[in-house]
Amino acid sequence: MKYIGLVLLTALLSGCASVGYHRDQVRDNSDDRVTVGTVQKEISIGMPSSDVAATLGSPNIVTTDENRREVWIYDKLSTENAYSTSSGGISTLILGFGGSVGGGLGGGYNSSAGASSTSQRTLTVIIKYDDNNLVRDFAYHTSRF
Repeated sequence: MKYIGLVLLTALLSGCASVGYHRDQVRDNSDDRVTVGTVQKEISIGMPSSDVAATLGSPNIVTTDENRREVWIYDKLSTENAYSTSSGGISTLILGFGGSVGGGLGGGYNSSAGASSTSQRTLTVIIKYDDNNLVRDFAYHTSRF
């Protein structure tokens, strides 16, 4: 009887999965994304613009400052949506045999739950170049909400 209860409990819980699990299953884990870590580790003062482009890709905006020197702006926005549902239940069927006619009695319990999660991240990177197209300054800002 103890083993039957364990099997039923395992079957009931096997259908449950958390929002975090589902989010991890659909999350983009690409290594070619622009991240704060990439900017901190790879971008440095004196770096040529061609190396910046090879590291971070093409900027979203190219403009100039008051001295007509190039400024590159990377503006990234990421939105993650996750929705998870779980359901489970226990059904019983009790068979009774009496006389010439077999009879049955059944019952059950079913439950379901759901949750959703949405988050956004922003990353803005501003790279300023000197007259020789070498990085003279850079800054970044990131937020999550």
